[in-house]
Amino acid sequence: MTREPQSETLTAIRKAELRDVPAIFSMISHYAAERIMLPRPLTDLYESVREFLVAGNQKGEIAGCGALKLYNAELAEIRSLCVNPKIQHRGIGRLLTEKLLAEAESFGLKTVFALTTTPEFFAKCGFREVARERFPMKVWRDCLRCDRYFHCHEKAVCLDLSSTSELVKTQAEPAEISA
Repeated sequence: MTREPQSETLTAIRKAELRDVPAIFSMISHYAAERIMLPRPLTDLYESVREFLVAGNQKGEIAGCGALKLYNAELAEIRSLCVNPKIQHRGIGRLLTEKLLAEAESFGLKTVFALTTTPEFFAKCGFREVARERFPMKVWRDCLRCDRYFHCHEKAVCLDLSSTSELVKTQAEPAEISA
């Protein structure tokens, strides 16, 4: 594992670059070894680097990562969301999730989902648990090839962006003042 990034010098969440792939691979591999995440081949990460955001500091150390995988004009998946295990529970995962959701909204997507072993984290971000079968393109693309398919412990969670956008818009509108 790479050196521990200093959370107090976390400077930005930004689009991942090719130079970030080894750190992304290291974090994902750590959680895959613990059977918390599925492994991702290094070549797959290089091919999909444009889908990733990373949380980093001024020294270029990566504290966390997450990807937004587009499926169609209305649907995307948050995947490979993880934080350096030495600096968990400091809000980095939530910040990455918020940025990924903002990116999804900027594309005009309606729904974002994730398969996760920690649905309670996503529930705090507004997601709700749903049946995995609601996302057949994910099941056909990834799940059927997975060696854990018949004994999968991941839960599907989703967030309807159109309803959250309306809620935020309603809350942001100024209230009428009566004279």
